[in-house]
Amino acid sequence: MKSEELSRRQFLTRNAIVLSGFALSYAGFPALAKGHFKNDTIKVGVIGTGSRGTGLIKLISQIPEMQVVACCDPIPEHLKNGLKQATQGAKAYTDYRKLLEDKNIDAVIIATPLYLHYPMGVDALAAGKHIYLEKSMTYDIAQSIDLEKRVRRSNLVFQVGYQYRYFGLYHKVKEAIDQNWLGKITNFECQYNRNSNWRFPVSDPKMEQAINWRMYKEYCGGPLSELCAHAIDAVHYLTDSHPLKVTAMGGVNYWKDGRDTYDNIRAIYEYPNDIKVSVTSVLSNAYNGYGIRILGDKATLEIQRDKAFIYPESLNNKRGTVDGVTGATIAVTTQGKGNELIFEKPGEKSLEPTVYALKDFANCILTKSKPASNAATAKDSSIAIHMGNTAAETETIQLWKPEYSI
Repeated sequence: MKSEELSRRQFLTRNAIVLSGFALSYAGFPALAKGHFKNDTIKVGVIGTGSRGTGLIKLISQIPEMQVVACCDPIPEHLKNGLKQATQGAKAYTDYRKLLEDKNIDAVIIATPLYLHYPMGVDALAAGKHIYLEKSMTYDIAQSIDLEKRVRRSNLVFQVGYQYRYFGLYHKVKEAIDQNWLGKITNFECQYNRNSNWRFPVSDPKMEQAINWRMYKEYCGGPLSELCAHAIDAVHYLTDSHPLKVTAMGGVNYWKDGRDTYDNIRAIYEYPNDIKVSVTSVLSNAYNGYGIRILGDKATLEIQRDKAFIYPESLNNKRGTVDGVTGATIAVTTQGKGNELIFEKPGEKSLEPTVYALKDFANCILTKSKPASNAATAKDSSIAIHMGNTAAETETIQLWKPEYSI
């Protein structure tokens, strides 16, 4: 990753040639008064209507309190796709600054490449908009700290897209941990694997970096920030803590196609109470895909996409001799049978986790409440991600610094 001390001017100079349609600018915006919500409907502008942004617009259509009235993207095909899903008559923008000037818009969703999160977030706050910012929060640690301070000084709702904090499955897992069902927890094993080059088709070579920005360190933090971010944030939520230190190793060892973000990485974090957390992402093998295993001395809890299972430790551990000559012994353990963790009420239909997050975003705006996934929690997760990438790139152990907690 680039130096955390990257100045705003350096940041702009380096990135001005890519995604130029967004025309990054730090010109100040006058603060807007809190919107008057007609029939409690929040008017939303979506900045970035690629695959994720367009997907969010589809989900918003399930939420009566929200209405997408504007879309912004410099790539014509993306903008067209976003407008198809938005409210009929939604405005189209190619410059996000123009969207922010629209006083009819109460809130914005920012679903752009990671390196744009900070400048767009700063400008949206200055424009007086409530913000739903996709994960991860920022491109580097200094930006995370600064953006969190700016949010604290504002009177606006700021939510980051860590939807598992709103998913009943994770609430139930936290309940199991808090009630000591797992006993003393020593390890988390997190993974997000896929067998894919992670690329999107590009019709014009000039658009390679604009479309496949995930391949380049100039624009994101690779698998740790784009795939493993949810698991890292989940660990923070489940343990109410942040890491103390991390070591990591990664590389481009399979997809040798010009990318410089890793196609595999493994990070080992240490958290308070002697908890070790491994975070792995491999882009050449999809076995077990996404998952989190929580190891305690009473049981193991395994989280899958939308299910979780508890495997109790056997209370009947037998030791038997396996070699009559040497006297070597082996512990013979019968692992307890897995029990599914039930988190839904009978007859209740579970929604896509992001719907719960968006519903809460709307509710926080209407009730002037603080989101569960807020600037403070997202800052800590963002810092943990950047610590992991820095550890891998510098082959060092990265420590959580006191200034990260200010």
